[in-house]
Parts: sequence; structure tokens; C-alpha cells
Amino acid sequence: MVVQQYDVVVIGSGPAGATTARIAAENGLKVLLCDKRQELGAPIQCSGAVSRHGLESAGVEPSDEYILEPIYGFGIYDSNGDSTTIDYRQIKPDEYGEGENRKPLGYVVDRRRFDRYLMTMAERAGVEVWLKTEGIGYQPIEDGTCEIQLRRFNEKLTVKAKVLVGADGLQSQVGKWAGLRTHIKLTELASCLQFIVDKVETAGLLEIVTGHEWAPGGYAWVFPKGNGYAEIGLGVIRTMTKLNAQEQLDHFIKQSFFKERFSNCRILEVQGGGVPLAAPLKTQYADNLILVGDSARHVNPITGGGIHTALSSGVIAGNFLGELLKTHKIPNRKNLKTYQDLWLEDMGNKMWQLYEVKKEIFNTSDIAVRDKMLYNTMSEYFSPNSEYKKI
Repeated sequence: MVVQQYDVVVIGSGPAGATTARIAAENGLKVLLCDKRQELGAPIQCSGAVSRHGLESAGVEPSDEYILEPIYGFGIYDSNGDSTTIDYRQIKPDEYGEGENRKPLGYVVDRRRFDRYLMTMAERAGVEVWLKTEGIGYQPIEDGTCEIQLRRFNEKLTVKAKVLVGADGLQSQVGKWAGLRTHIKLTELASCLQFIVDKVETAGLLEIVTGHEWAPGGYAWVFPKGNGYAEIGLGVIRTMTKLNAQEQLDHFIKQSFFKERFSNCRILEVQGGGVPLAAPLKTQYADNLILVGDSARHVNPITGGGIHTALSSGVIAGNFLGELLKTHKIPNRKNLKTYQDLWLEDMGNKMWQLYEVKKEIFNTSDIAVRDKMLYNTMSEYFSPNSEYKKI
């Protein structure tokens, strides 16, 4: 049996995997992109917010094909409803807003359409895509490459590659094959749930509600969804509340200072999943293997935002692999460490700083003090002068 050979095989075709594959192909590499799903972007486990800069810096053109609603700023609320509004239409009216020569700050995207759009970009760059294809294992071999075991349409097969990229999400199985510690503590995994609703007014802002009363260990949100719809959701740390995510969300909708605003809403869809509020993996590489995106915990540990950080890590990984493999260096653990170094320099060190901020907040036992710390941190994080703009 002839074994197909590639420069790079990527397992997982979310934003990080599809971007890594595309950028690697644009660097002249032969790339295979695999995903066990038959429908990309499902199940939906995030709110779908991404900055315009995050898209453009990854070479992704903002498009009506996947954009649901433009975003122009933030409304950050404390547990009592007092708020800080950061609306870039007011801060920089010549640059942000609707109309000619003005742009949004970011967008809420449809994850199904967005992930398909990114996969199509990868295919057009020359990437070969296999859906309904599950990774089973990998093994570095003596010639400096690795063998990757796959199951495609229930048939087992083996391909060879110089580098395997794990983009298979939280608690990556690809990372586990290489002995990397991808397990996440329950105390750092947010249980997230959101309702897609109608009859809730929004004004082009991402609204974030802090406070232990509404979202212990995380925060609640109200995001525009486009076409008159909105997302009402929250993330909680289960070890910090006796209620599950649905009970906590019901409490927020029926009892918070937004209860009148929500009183006539109708639930159209329910979405949920786990989001890491943890530190990045300390080691994100092994012989013939690197991790990107959620697999390496490239997720903001304060906000849980991960789309733009996934895109950024994909760009870093794709360009790094293009340069490395052109030099014909063996992609062993030592040489692949440079990928993580580049990622740390670009945004990882700031992510580690944010993780320390997050730990200080949630290790504070006094709930009132903790609530104030989180509200202040969120308000400063989204300000125009934030030092954490890349993450």
C-alpha cells in the first residue's frame, strides 16, 4: 500500500487549524487538513466575537458571508448595574462607525459559516481537506518524519508528514499522543451556556456583566446577533457555585438588573460548552509535533476569547513551519521549540500576565473585593489604552 506523504498534517479545522494549514500552503508546503466532523463550526460553543484587527492581521477579509453583526465597543457592568461604556463611535468618530471611510471595531460571526469560510480559504491556497477523518495516533520515525494513523470513513490508514499540528481543541488528544500535559483542572474550566433570543434590544456593543451573584468565576454577556436577535449567556466555574450553568443563567435573566429588558424575550436556540480560563500550556511542542489554538490553550484567561488568538497562532505556526522546512532542518523537539518562543514573544507572555491577574482576582476570598477587582480589570482591559490588545 502506498503511503501518502505531506509536509504538514493538521488535525482539527477550526480557526487555528485552518489558518495554520492555509499559511503553511502559502509558504509552498504540501498540507493535509483533517477533521472528524462532517459539519464545521458545530457544535457552537462560543459567542462568536472577533476583532476586525484580528481578522485582517490573519489575512481574512471581513465578509457578509459569515458576519452577523458589526460591533463598535463595550458596555461593562458591575453586579449592581453600574457601568462603563467604551464606544469607539464616540472615542474616534472619524474612524469607527457606519458609513463611508468608517469601520467597526469587530464583529459577531456565525461560527458555522465562519469555519467553512476559513476552510475554503485553505483549500484555495492548495490545502487538501479530509472531513469525517479522525486522528488515532502518531509515531516519529528514524528518517526525521512521522507516521500518522487516521480513520477515514471507518477505514484505518497511515500517512507520513514532517510535522503534525494538533488543532483538535481543549484537552487535545494529539498533545496526549506526545505525552504533553493537556489536561485542565475543573477549577479553570468555565461551563458556558447561551440562549439565542429575540425581542432584546442591542446597540452595537458587547455587554459584559461581572459579579459573583450572576456568574461565579466568570461573567455574563449580552451580544448582538444580527437580524433582531441577541445572545444572552454566561460562563461559570462549577466549583464556585451550587447552581449549574442553566440555573445560573435563569437566575441572571429573571433576577438581574436586566430583567425588564429580558422580560419578553423568546429563546430560539441553546448553545453551550467548556471554555478554558487557564494558563497556556507550558510545553506546546514535541518531536514532529506542535499544538495551536485551544489545543495549546491560546485562550484569553480573563475573557475566554479565543477566535482572534487562534487566528494569530495559526499565522505564527504556518509561517514558522514554512521557514523551518525550507531549511531542511529536522523538525525535532529542539527545533520546534522556536515556534513556542515566537508565540510567546508575539502574545504569549501577555497571556501569562493576564493569567496571573486572573489568579489574583479569583483567589481573593472577599466576594465584594473580588467583584470590584474583576469589574475594574474588565473596564481597563477593553479601554483604548489597554496593554493587552493582542489578546
